[in-house]
Amino acid sequence: MGQTHMIDFESMISGRSRAIDVSGIRRVFELGAKLEDPINFSIGQPDFPVAEPLKQAAIDAIRNDQNGYTLTQGAPNLRNAIISYLHEDVGWKVDGATLDVIVSSGTSGALLLASMTLLNPGDEFIAGDPYFVAYPAMATMVGATFVPCLTYPDFRLTAKRVEPLLTSRTKFLLVNSPGNPTGTVLSNGELSDLVDLCRAHGVLIISDEIYDEFTYADAREDGKCPSPARFTEDMLLVRGFGKTYGCTGWRMGYVAGPKTIIRELAKLQQYTFVCAPSMAQQGLAGVFEVDMSEHVEAYRRKRNMVVEAFDGISTTVMPGGAFYTFVEVPPSLGLTATQFVERGIERNVLTIPGCVFSRRDTHFRISYAVSDEKLKAGLEILTGLMAGVETSV
Repeated sequence: MGQTHMIDFESMISGRSRAIDVSGIRRVFELGAKLEDPINFSIGQPDFPVAEPLKQAAIDAIRNDQNGYTLTQGAPNLRNAIISYLHEDVGWKVDGATLDVIVSSGTSGALLLASMTLLNPGDEFIAGDPYFVAYPAMATMVGATFVPCLTYPDFRLTAKRVEPLLTSRTKFLLVNSPGNPTGTVLSNGELSDLVDLCRAHGVLIISDEIYDEFTYADAREDGKCPSPARFTEDMLLVRGFGKTYGCTGWRMGYVAGPKTIIRELAKLQQYTFVCAPSMAQQGLAGVFEVDMSEHVEAYRRKRNMVVEAFDGISTTVMPGGAFYTFVEVPPSLGLTATQFVERGIERNVLTIPGCVFSRRDTHFRISYAVSDEKLKAGLEILTGLMAGVETSV
């Protein structure tokens, strides 16, 4: 054999990959795995099981050999169910001529495909700060620029706040309502204003509505989750099933909008994800017949427990949906959110510091997708830390 050359694996890593850090949520989640029975408020995963009809439909699909590729845009029965639901919910007539829909590998898959389709190097997109952790990484992956719109202290993405950030390079505004990490639900009035602003500037709206069904009654309007899709069809509407129905590992979402754009997403999906998981698509074909109101109501009560626990101790904004609260670390403590989170971890409570979701590190996120018993115990520890009271697990 000839001379052996050692491969420098570090030097092979692309600048794109080096520019993206490991998710702070995952780091805390992995840390929690090393603790003994932690109170885990760190991960946004529902604590209820997948409904039996959905489980059985997926099992039946596997047993009936529906395990091969589906059409890139999705299995016809699931696509038809989505089309019917969108017509009922937002009034869209998705006919494949002007509007179309594609089933994606989760909402993250949909957002990545949209970024690849719409953004050239040097382009910009705007989203609220605090933001979902994947948004800045999406920009990095395609050589674009993420422009955060500061929404403190009320976490509302308004046209007044967005307008000064618009430039000739702005391709789209990414709206996340109900929001992660804040649980904020924008009103139809606020969304209508954003639609008007974007239309006037030739900017597309992408609405990430993965938590649409987890909109609480006090934030719903006409019984529904507020959405910019009620005011325009010139947008991308992204929704998913994992958070609402407890099947996060199935990696199932969809995106609807102008056929011109959906056609390009489908082309890119052919060369990346190929299609969403086939058995999961069959499992969810009847998903809109499943009533989740009992779970939503249970989470509304958990939300109230969290807000009431911090009343008079810290500043919290009442979440209108999702299952998160973004809690301010009292300035009087003289701690960053990261330092406060570290103190919580020392007492077996896992939360996520605000710097994971924001250019600021003043708040921390609680995911209250846990049992009432765990929630109560964890809140006692966190509020005790804020009040200077040592509390043991």
